[in-house]
Amino acid sequence: MITTDKTKEKIVLIAVKTPNLTESQINEHLDELAFLAETAGALPLKRFTQKLSVPDSRTYVGSGKIDEIKEYLNVNEDISCAIFDDDLSPSQLRNLENILKVRILDRTNLILDIFAARARTAYAKTQVELAQYQYLLPRLTRMWTHLERQRGGIGMRGPGEKEIETDRRIIRDKISKLKVDLEKIDRQMVTQRKNRGKLPRVAIVGYTNVGKSTLMNVLSKSELFAENKLFATLDVTVRKVVIENIPFLLTDTVGFIRKLPHHLIESFKSTLDEVREADILLHIVDISHPNFEQQIEVVNKTLLEIVNCEKRTILVFNKIDAFSYILKDKDDLTPPTKENLSLDDLKKTWMAQTKPVVFISAKEKKNIDELKEILYNEVISG
Repeated sequence: MITTDKTKEKIVLIAVKTPNLTESQINEHLDELAFLAETAGALPLKRFTQKLSVPDSRTYVGSGKIDEIKEYLNVNEDISCAIFDDDLSPSQLRNLENILKVRILDRTNLILDIFAARARTAYAKTQVELAQYQYLLPRLTRMWTHLERQRGGIGMRGPGEKEIETDRRIIRDKISKLKVDLEKIDRQMVTQRKNRGKLPRVAIVGYTNVGKSTLMNVLSKSELFAENKLFATLDVTVRKVVIENIPFLLTDTVGFIRKLPHHLIESFKSTLDEVREADILLHIVDISHPNFEQQIEVVNKTLLEIVNCEKRTILVFNKIDAFSYILKDKDDLTPPTKENLSLDDLKKTWMAQTKPVVFISAKEKKNIDELKEILYNEVISG
């Protein structure tokens, strides 16, 4: 079935602009939230932002903004959901649903929905299911959730126990079982990694939607699924690659993203173990993205949490075919901004870094030989 704008679920997006965020940053955050929503199959119709020192503890945004959102939803009755750019507390979720009378999702809930749709293997599905239950458990409030009664029946409830408590117990049991299942798979994955032998390991890392799977296809001559959507792939893929008679293992990993929930990182432990055990990291960056520096920071911060040490890294600036800049007027004496820097200017800036840097287009297969040469030198120096 082809999804059209008429059949897509209509939504609104809501974010708080705190003092540490610039106007361009909050717009970029909402662009990303919109992209996430579109990846999940929704159609964003309007954005609401409010400047606050901190989000309102009761309703995330203030009462005036809530009235504005409610009025818009009353006029546009076909909108069924409001998505917030931060995690909401159980009380915030409850209050917002009571006031706005539409379904309320926060950023983590949206990411989990995409992960659930994208998971293909039994392992990925188990990882996502665990993360979903861990997200759901503290948010089980006042409502009957109609969970499948795997432990239902006479005598299973204590004296006077409420349905919500039964739900909580079922979810805790599911979480325990899923953790046991993942531990078994983790042990299998460890054995698989040991069976690969002593070949050098290279892991592709980067922000989501920067072209990791496309580059994997180019380097390994394979046909992995790749498309212009966030979290197009969730499963670990390992391929043997040979450059000038030097073999090594190349691993594609799930993309990172701003505000990636910690329990989600924990759920994808084995995926991230591939990063921990890699000898070399290929950090892919979308140079055509207006805020690629912030994306680099997000990835580096997440990597430090995962690996807890510096690893040899090749910085790969991808999508040079999509890069564009605003030509600065020669009579303009103001300092050049990032938007005014040409690709050559950016190359000079980043080439001064200590780690190896290369500029490519995986889609157009430009400068791939240069990347292979750098990769080859890093592997043999290993």
